[in-house]
Amino acid sequence: MTTPAPKPARLRPRDRDAIISSLRSGVVPRAGFQHIQVGRAAEVSAMSQEITRIADGGSAVRFVIGEYGAGKTFFLNLVRSIAAERKLVTTSADLSPDRRLHASGGQARSLYAELMRNIATRSTPDGNALPSIVERFVTSAIQEAANAGTSPATVIAGRLEQLSESVGGYDFAQVIAAYWKGHDTGNEQLKSDAVRWLRGEFATRTDARAALGVRTMVDDTSFYDHLKLIARFVRLAGFSGLLVCLDEMVNLYKLAHTGARKSNYEQVLRIVNDCLQGNVEGLGFCFGGTPEMLMDTRRGLYSYEALRSRLAENNFAVGGLVDYSGPVLRLANLTPEDMHVLLERLRHVYAAGDPASYLVPDEALAAFMQHCAGRIGDAYFRTPRNTIKEFVNLLAVLDQNPGADWRQLLGNVSIDTETNPDLEPLPDELDVSDPNGTDELTSLRI
Repeated sequence: MTTPAPKPARLRPRDRDAIISSLRSGVVPRAGFQHIQVGRAAEVSAMSQEITRIADGGSAVRFVIGEYGAGKTFFLNLVRSIAAERKLVTTSADLSPDRRLHASGGQARSLYAELMRNIATRSTPDGNALPSIVERFVTSAIQEAANAGTSPATVIAGRLEQLSESVGGYDFAQVIAAYWKGHDTGNEQLKSDAVRWLRGEFATRTDARAALGVRTMVDDTSFYDHLKLIARFVRLAGFSGLLVCLDEMVNLYKLAHTGARKSNYEQVLRIVNDCLQGNVEGLGFCFGGTPEMLMDTRRGLYSYEALRSRLAENNFAVGGLVDYSGPVLRLANLTPEDMHVLLERLRHVYAAGDPASYLVPDEALAAFMQHCAGRIGDAYFRTPRNTIKEFVNLLAVLDQNPGADWRQLLGNVSIDTETNPDLEPLPDELDVSDPNGTDELTSLRI
């Protein structure tokens, strides 16, 4: 169990309200989640080592696997916050029928655009940090040019020369040079067009050529290559690397079309190979998914033999032995002690950090846990989302009804076991194999 963080003396009302409203809705808070983080010290330590490797110019890939409602999204957000503290640029997106790793109908470009919208740094944690990253690159080049007594254009060209050797790197360098030209001449439209290109927002090559003079743009086929370019570019801008978090991998598992699913798994394999072999620098991936998504030999990642061999878990890690160094990181269950600490922190956050405003005493926490255990057994700490939601709802009722007694309300708390939609009947397999991974029926049958 992790060492409990010191409780803050006070929480700002805005932060407190954001955390509480998110938890009541069953979603992860965008900020402030460090106030309610408990347990999983070994997993956090393992990911911290991966982040250090990325910051040193290496690469990493991890599959964060946990039961539905076990806190995968929360854990990924925590990992992103750790990465930001280490001067990494982070970004995240949820896979969906319209956002996939491989496609030819614009779904991969849509995923890339979402990642670029969500790109964040420590100083810009809420996303949309790409313009500031490019600006930082240009500013540092101007400073270097001033110190060396040369022109900024020469320094920028020298820095970007190494990018030109990569796939799509020449046009990428041309776009950054266009941004510098717009910066130097005060042409805001040129700067805006450059950022649009970097975000993957141009719909046609004709538009991109008219605006920037380049012949290519980000499309479905170049999605991953551009992510690698972004990773190298952020290092040139003074950051340590790029961490990409992709959640809801189940949307690949649910693809009805066999060819589309296989093509996406091939893209996953390409990422795994590059990261494990060290073919990329300063780039890391975290994928979030359920055990079924990973281990189902008919539709999951294990259905693709090459991925199965690379993601196979250590056969010696049995009988209570663990191995956190492999590409698959299984989230351990919260212990009852962890859950008690979590309830304490929820009570503390709801009171905005003021112990005098606690709505329930310590004995209520133990009674609530006992009630949950009687209703759904040990699932209340294996998949804690519903438990957290109902505890916050209980506090909300006590807050708005000062005369209410928590003992009487406790019996009315309804805790249900999380239902995993991944286990619902999936569409029948489509035997038609499409090497491009395209099928109009796919989005209709998910």
